[in-house]
Formats: sequence, structure tokens, C-alpha cells
Amino acid sequence: MKILVTGAKGFIGRNLIAELRNREYNDIFEYDIDTPQEKLDEYAGECDFVFHLAGVNRPKDESEFMSGNFGFTDALLSKLKEHKNKAPVLITSSIQAKLDNPYGKSKKAGEELMFSYAEENEVTVYVYRLPNVFGKWCRPNYNSAVATFCNNIAKGLPITVNDPSVTMNLVYIDDVVNEFINAMHGKANIVDGFGAVPTIHTTTLGHIVDVIRSFKESRLKLEVPNLSDELERKLYSTYLSYLATDDFAYPLKMNVDERGSFTEFIRTPDRGQISVNISRPGITKGNHWHHSKNEKFLVVKGKGCISFRRYGGEEIIDYHVSGDELTVVDIPTGYTHCITNEGDEDMVTVMWANEAFDPDRPDTYYEPVR
Repeated sequence: MKILVTGAKGFIGRNLIAELRNREYNDIFEYDIDTPQEKLDEYAGECDFVFHLAGVNRPKDESEFMSGNFGFTDALLSKLKEHKNKAPVLITSSIQAKLDNPYGKSKKAGEELMFSYAEENEVTVYVYRLPNVFGKWCRPNYNSAVATFCNNIAKGLPITVNDPSVTMNLVYIDDVVNEFINAMHGKANIVDGFGAVPTIHTTTLGHIVDVIRSFKESRLKLEVPNLSDELERKLYSTYLSYLATDDFAYPLKMNVDERGSFTEFIRTPDRGQISVNISRPGITKGNHWHHSKNEKFLVVKGKGCISFRRYGGEEIIDYHVSGDELTVVDIPTGYTHCITNEGDEDMVTVMWANEAFDPDRPDTYYEPVR
């Protein structure tokens, strides 16, 4: 299949083309504002499907709305007709097509032109009235509030929120791309005559800002977002894409002594805590037990022994573990336990606890295993 993508260098175009290539579509005609105009004629004669994503959002003069959103659409369809090419066409419109403003009028005119073209030429067309689209590679300080907030908050720049109670309907770029590719295969989601991305997130401007700000603060608290919330998960992926290149890394506080070190990595309110423990050769750590706190130990480097004894009991159970054969060991409640480095190099253990450590309620009681 030969696929023509107009607006190939734009936000949606870049994401769509990247995913098409991931799915091994290699005959992609990329057309953008700097593409030689004669290429449009060539591509229109050969393509099997058209993603018409090109458009004007922020022109210097309002007249450019109509020339960019209606005029170029007319030129594209004319080229297809000249070549008698009945390739299906998918065009991105906007929910603003319902509004009486220059941008909305130009989008509405493009929609009507597309539907007329479909009827007159017996061609399949898909018109998608998109709400606010967000995700990686979107240009900040342009026409996406989410992109602007992510970029500015990530880089410590100021933002302006005039009315936090404003309701926003959002669609995530990966959902948009997946829907578009489904449409290319004749599986478009059509609602009232228009293509629609199935998953729409409705929230307030203020909530979006609060969530994105929490991402900035999460590093200091070693937190990760609530990934069970679909919108929050997608916003976090978007936010990370706007980090400055010298800000990808952040340090952790290592608690170091003669035995080695213990470092908290991630804390969550509902999925526990992850830490990294380093033990020097011959060192034993632990010798304590818990009422309700439970843990999982995974030695990833070196070799050691994890020992248990039921509180009040006498039998000692040993589990010998090694980074050469990764094995998770559960630490049951009511068992005092310890971990000993049996090798001649530092032993590294990844530890998960079902709850983040609370110094006011540690639930940790000293009791030697042996």
C-alpha cells in the first residue's frame, strides 16, 4: 500500500508516520509545506490511501485560514480527480468547525468540500473532528495547552491559567494514530457521520495543571503517578517527553555505612516501595520481623543466603540465591529474617515492600534469626 501523508512534519503526521513504519508500511509519501509542489501531482497519481493532516492553525493573517484549510484541500482533491484516483481520504478537522470564527469556518468549508467530493466521485472519505490532541512531539506555546503546560512546568517556566474550571475534551496521540490506521483498513469508528477517536478524556484545565505539577514534584518524593488512571498515565508519558535533555537523570539519597548501602528508589501510595540494598562481603542485614508489612527480595548481583525463623519457633529455613539465576523470595509476616552476602563481591538486592516506610509506624521489630 502506498500512503500519502500531508502535514507529514506536524504533530499528528510525525506520530502517524512513525507508527506506520513500525507496522512495516514502507511506501509513504511525505508531503509538507517545504515539499516541492510538483510532488503533490506525483503522489496523488500513485497513492492508495490519503491521510490529509495539513492545515493552518496560527496564520499571520486570518485569510490564510481559508487558503490553508480549504484551498489546499481543494488542490489535493483536484489532483486526485485528475489522475482518476479513487483512493480513500482521511482528513483531520476540528470541533471548532461548529463555531462561527475564521478557523472554524475554514474547517467547516473543508469538511463540506470533502463530503461533496465523496458523493460526486464515489470515494470513501473519513472526516475526523478532533478535540484537543496531546502527546509527545506536540509544539508548545502554539495551539496545545497540554504541550505548553508540560514543557513549561518541566523546564521551570511560568504558565498562565485564566480559568481553571474550563472543561476540556482530550484525545491522546497514540489513540488517534491507532484509530486512523484502523480507518485505513476500513474499520473507522463513525459517530453521526464523522470519524471519532473512541477514547475521549473530559476534565478541567485546573486538574490538568495540578496533575502535571505533581509530576514535577514526584522526583523529590520518589513517587510515580497513579497509573491506574488512564488520563494521568498518558499525561505522564507526555510530560516526560518535554524534559530538558540535561534533566533526564536525578540523584537518590544513599544511606551508606560500613555494611554497604540502602537506597529508596520508588514510593507509591498503593503499590508499595522499591529499594536497592548493597551488602559488603560477609555482611548480614535484617534480623527483624513484621506484623503486616511484607516484602520481596531479588538478588541481582553476587550470591547470598536469605534465612527465616518463625517468631517463637526454632527451625531455621535458608534460601541460597544468586544474581546468576534470578529468584524472587517472599518475606512472610511473622517470620524474622536476614540476608547474608556469601560471596567475595558486593551483593545487590532489589527489595519491594507492600507499603512505603513510615517512621511513625515502622512495623519492624528486632529479633535475631540465629
